[in-house]
Amino acid sequence: MLSVHEALQVIRDTVTPSPPRTLSLTDAWGTVLAQDIVSREDSPPFDKSMMDGYAVRKEDISAEETTLEVVDEVTAGNVSQTRLTAGQAIRIMTGAPIPAGADAVVPIEWTESTNSASVLIRPQRSVHSGLNIIPRGQAMKQGETVLGAGRTIRAQELALLSELGCAEIDVRPRPVIAVLATGDELVPVDQTPGPGQIRNSNGLMLSAQVEQAGGIPKFLGIARDERSDLRQKIESGLEADFLCLSGGVSAGKLDLVPSELAAAGVRQVFHKIQMKPGKPIWFGILERSSLSPCYVFGLPGNPVSSMVCFELFVRDALRRWQGMDSKSLLPMRAVLRSEFRYASDRPVYWPAHLAELNGQLVVHPVNWKGSSDLRSVADANCSVVLPPAEATLPAGSLLEILPWGLTMGTMDQFTPHFG
Repeated sequence: MLSVHEALQVIRDTVTPSPPRTLSLTDAWGTVLAQDIVSREDSPPFDKSMMDGYAVRKEDISAEETTLEVVDEVTAGNVSQTRLTAGQAIRIMTGAPIPAGADAVVPIEWTESTNSASVLIRPQRSVHSGLNIIPRGQAMKQGETVLGAGRTIRAQELALLSELGCAEIDVRPRPVIAVLATGDELVPVDQTPGPGQIRNSNGLMLSAQVEQAGGIPKFLGIARDERSDLRQKIESGLEADFLCLSGGVSAGKLDLVPSELAAAGVRQVFHKIQMKPGKPIWFGILERSSLSPCYVFGLPGNPVSSMVCFELFVRDALRRWQGMDSKSLLPMRAVLRSEFRYASDRPVYWPAHLAELNGQLVVHPVNWKGSSDLRSVADANCSVVLPPAEATLPAGSLLEILPWGLTMGTMDQFTPHFG
């Protein structure tokens, strides 16, 4: 069996980045840049006021008070045609261009105006050249690379690209991931299970994980442990960029997924990994003549195993497909909050809760009872990565962790403060 790190490397060697597409900026949210973005102009394109006040010449302002003649007013979106000379001021609004001859802006709070023709200025600190002025090109210079290829386009990237006038951009699109749960024991969530049955928890869980990872889920429902039904749903799923199945990948009589995938033309890349939970995971590829390949993951049926395998392997494959660096190959570490005892014959990805405490990441393993235990996992937001051993780890140990549910690179959802 492969180790986790060997499997990750095999996935990265197998999955190739998707071909770039040119999209309208209005359709680009959640995609990944396939080009460097270079600023076509300075930003801001002119010196501008950072507040409401008066544009002045600093040499006209005394330390105590000064009365100046108000010769014009300029608002955002307009340009004053008046050049300031000695003893003059121009009323200015936030974002407006700095008039010629002015080199400072005094805040409105420093002024007193009894009529529109003059203003009394009482400085609350020294007035220097550049006071309250945002200089041209402060944010970015013409010709500067401001966004690199491989960057996920979030709301803030959309705003920046809009400012730059990028109406169309080259991106790697959001992958479509078909999700298929398998097993005669499964019923939809809105049905009452019969004897020996359970509700399908993996379908919605995996679909949500796909969304969190930046993909577009296509839920195919439940396939029965019967070849024709399974084959039909697999063929539908193979039209997507990725197919994620849960269940049917072990060695039991009704574990039909590997053979049905092979019958559909999917080439097995590996089956089973030295880890817990998630040992039975299956990975393969379907070469398509007119399309890029479809990558297939057969995840274990137990929900915790399926969740962990998605976060560790599928998410990494999606990043690779979208042309991003593989952050999941870079370990994160956190401090163990309290003593923890465990025993495992394989590397174990133990569900845990990660938080910030006094400026450092601290982790606390939850009371996990096995691969089907969703109750304890609801209190977790990461896995602690532990080597095979029977050991007691002291508080303060530095442990490797696998965060769950990273959304477009953010850590916000798994860094609450401990009470």
